[in-house]
Amino acid sequence: MGNTDIFEAMAGNYDNEERAQIARIASDAIREYIENGSDKSAIDFGCGTGLVGLNLLDEFEHIVFLDSSPNMLEQIKHKLIGADIRNASTVCFDFETGSSSEIRADYIFMVQVLLHIKDVEHILSRLYEVLNPGGHLLIVDFDKNENVPADMVHNGFDQGSLNDLMTKVGFKESNSKTIYSGSKIFMNQDASLFIMDARK
Repeated sequence: MGNTDIFEAMAGNYDNEERAQIARIASDAIREYIENGSDKSAIDFGCGTGLVGLNLLDEFEHIVFLDSSPNMLEQIKHKLIGADIRNASTVCFDFETGSSSEIRADYIFMVQVLLHIKDVEHILSRLYEVLNPGGHLLIVDFDKNENVPADMVHNGFDQGSLNDLMTKVGFKESNSKTIYSGSKIFMNQDASLFIMDARK
């Protein structure tokens, strides 16, 4: 996925209180969209060190922590072993460059991941294929912010345009809402986060 080399280098020092707080906000928002998750599978896509997915372990039968950074996944493995967590596993895979994957899930959630993806439509199409019928893709990311330079990442997303793209990809329905506004949380700029739920 986008900027993997950067995240490889950051993995050992990635966790901090600010990221943990955003992860709690995101996981609380995701939790509102989970229905009968105790017999459902989920993928934490672009999981980083697992800050979001670890908050949602009790909501699902099983969570796959998926990332293209081996170093990030090593951090998660240590956490899972240390806490003796049995309903989770890790997969190192890059949906941007990899061929088809056999992995399937009822829910996929991705938090502050899409802004690192160059070809957004391609990734959304790949994730659509991975979802089981009736499955949900839950995206938490930044609203579009013109004050953020867009050379390394997307400078956020317009919710309406992203909703239209979901329809183009094939999702039956999608809806979104802004869930948080904070000071200097996006490339040192004030910004807001939204959640989008798209159903296959």
